Amino acid sequence: VQLVESGGGSVQAGGSLRLSCEAYGITFRPTLTAWYRQAPGKQRELVASSSWRSGTTYADSVKDRFTISGANGGRNVLILQMNSLKPEDTAIYYCNLVFPPSGRAYWGQGTQVTVSS
Repeated sequence: VQLVESGGGSVQAGGSLRLSCEAYGITFRPTLTAWYRQAPGKQRELVASSSWRSGTTYADSVKDRFTISGANGGRNVLILQMNSLKPEDTAIYYCNLVFPPSGRAYWGQGTQVTVSS
């Protein structure tokens, strides 16, 4: 399984970015999909997650601004739509997918998001 991320970049505060995470080599649909981020000097934190069991959850800091969604058109792509971006959203963003039956988790390579004030 390989996860390839794209869509990061630099934007001014208030702008939007759309991150994509395309999964290759998968046999089963993931049981859990998530986006994490890691800012310089900080621990990696959960931004948003989606599963059939728990539904969709968001970190308080991104609620009503970020949206996690699945693939369109039959492609295995995980999306994170980020609106009303703030400088504190600056971080490297990682997608994370968990697959059955082993429950093994896979990570994307990370994509840099930089928000300037």
